[in-house]
Amino acid sequence: MNASTAATPGSAGRGFPEGFCRGVATSAYQVEGAWDEDGKGESIWDRFAHTPGKIKNDDTGDVANDHYHRCAEDVALMKSIGATAYRFSISWPRIFPDGTGQPNPKGAGFYSRLVDELLAAGIEPFATLYHWDLPLALQDRYGGWQSVTQAGQALALFRQTGDQYGEGWALAGLAECQAPLGNYEPARGYALQALEAGPATGDPTVPTYA
Repeated sequence: MNASTAATPGSAGRGFPEGFCRGVATSAYQVEGAWDEDGKGESIWDRFAHTPGKIKNDDTGDVANDHYHRCAEDVALMKSIGATAYRFSISWPRIFPDGTGQPNPKGAGFYSRLVDELLAAGIEPFATLYHWDLPLALQDRYGGWQSVTQAGQALALFRQTGDQYGEGWALAGLAECQAPLGNYEPARGYALQALEAGPATGDPTVPTYA
């Protein structure tokens, strides 16, 4: 027996419970690319990353891992490593380019194809309906998550789409980061002040994390 095969002390007899999901996870901006294809609207991160000097080396997510074009290959890779669940996020401006209105069929179709690929591979889809890539139109119109109107619209729109991409889903990703760090570029500060003041302030981001 060598170091690579030796059992960890106390690990004998341990194992994952039946039905445990061995999953992998991504977020839309980090992997999808295709930042302005098929009717997708601009997000706050598109604008931020495209502003010179904001990101080291002026890197962007314009191409990223090209998941938008290579999702079938990516799902095959997930299957090859034994993944049984995939937590992905839905790019809000890909489905609602202006933040509201009628869904963009091509954007919605991408996620439908992704879910079909996952189910065919025996991988359970877990969709996160918001992971930081807010439509820029809503940031400009309402100030983003500082607005109660914004939070209410998010809940209404997500109810329209949330049941289309698998049974397991979450409304917002990394809430514990977004609230203290601000809702656009680093530290708008309003959220941190609200947290320090306590829950009575009624920060409008809170309902989206419930």
